[in-house]
Amino acid sequence: MTKTYLFIALASITFFISSCKSNSSEKLTNQKADISTFDKQWAKSFIDSMNSKFSKQIASGDSSSLASHYWPDAELLLDNSEAVRGKDIIDAWGAAIRMGIKEMTFSTTDITGSTAFIIETGNYEMKDGKKSVIDRGKYVVVWEKRNDEWKLYRDIGCTSLPPTK
Repeated sequence: MTKTYLFIALASITFFISSCKSNSSEKLTNQKADISTFDKQWAKSFIDSMNSKFSKQIASGDSSSLASHYWPDAELLLDNSEAVRGKDIIDAWGAAIRMGIKEMTFSTTDITGSTAFIIETGNYEMKDGKKSVIDRGKYVVVWEKRNDEWKLYRDIGCTSLPPTK
């Protein structure tokens, strides 16, 4: 009787381990396929066009259009502040524009991703109406595709300028 229980226990453990390995290798294969179908050239073109739109919308002071690039559950994560979520993102862009930002340029340094996400890394520079630099820094954004539409899921920015005294 003990041998029967031991056999059943070993068989169950073996089945469990093999099914876990099968699932893990399936996930890994799917991730590799997803990454291998990622079109980096298309992503770069898309990112360049979106960065150009952002720059134009900032110049025109259009915080509504800027906020429309974010998913409702998106987060904007900036220096010295709590995370800005969802509908509050429009207020954050409005505050930035009222602060005097008239020009913002983006320089993408890296793009990677899959068919569902694009991760963009880069540098930004903000200027006022007199073309004086207000801020310069780096960023990481995560674009997510939902229902055949790409929008920002996470937007993380960090100044490179020293703190003002």
